[in-house]
Amino acid sequence: MSYQYINVSREGRLTIVTLNRPEAHNALNLAAHLELEAAFDAFAADDDQWVAIITGSGTKAFCAGHDLKQQAAGGGLQLPPTGFAGLTSRFDLTKPVIAAVNGVAMGGGFEIALVCDVIVAAAHAVFALPEPRVGLAPLAGGIQRLPHTIGFHRAMGLMLTGRRVSAAEGAALGFVNEVAEADVLDTARRWAGDMLACGPLSLRAIKEATLRGRGTTVVEGIAGQWEYPAMKTMLNSQDYVEGPAAFAEKRTPEWKGR
Repeated sequence: MSYQYINVSREGRLTIVTLNRPEAHNALNLAAHLELEAAFDAFAADDDQWVAIITGSGTKAFCAGHDLKQQAAGGGLQLPPTGFAGLTSRFDLTKPVIAAVNGVAMGGGFEIALVCDVIVAAAHAVFALPEPRVGLAPLAGGIQRLPHTIGFHRAMGLMLTGRRVSAAEGAALGFVNEVAEADVLDTARRWAGDMLACGPLSLRAIKEATLRGRGTTVVEGIAGQWEYPAMKTMLNSQDYVEGPAAFAEKRTPEWKGR
């Protein structure tokens, strides 16, 4: 499939999705949202793709959020069923996704990062949920995900002021996993490489159980995890045998993803 507003490339088992509207600081209009939905649909369905990275083109912006010019022209905020960037309401994606934040991550851009499993950021990256400053609210999961990630009062302090946070402060608050000393995409690739060295079905089982566990008690989570689809797939897979066998034989596992 050809795209106008994003680029999609593959490096072995890794899919890299790049927002490509640098003239608009990678802000997303409806067409871009639909392209991202299609790209992540394809990633989710492809058994040969195990990890994804999402990043922005250029060095200034990861994503400036919703295209306010579209809204000002009467276009409103139209989103696909899977949410902002085809991700923020995609609740069944168990494959890991890494955000490589190469610059400004504002509003929906920050919310894209928050839905990812790992966030790596360039030193000059800046994060904010500035929606109340333009009469809006962070409705793409920011209201729900940020308090889960950094705690109620810290999250409210950011959301009720719209203030900007540096990558270093993001790391101190706990939502940035690593501030990249060099190229942020290369740093994200290193994280992806560490993930790809693990059993892909194990990663999906962990992600699914963790996300479902957010809405349960520890007791309910431990009891229920055995019935989760990704966990069942892992427990009945070839990889479930291959991992211990490779450990016993002192060799690198040959993961099949099945």
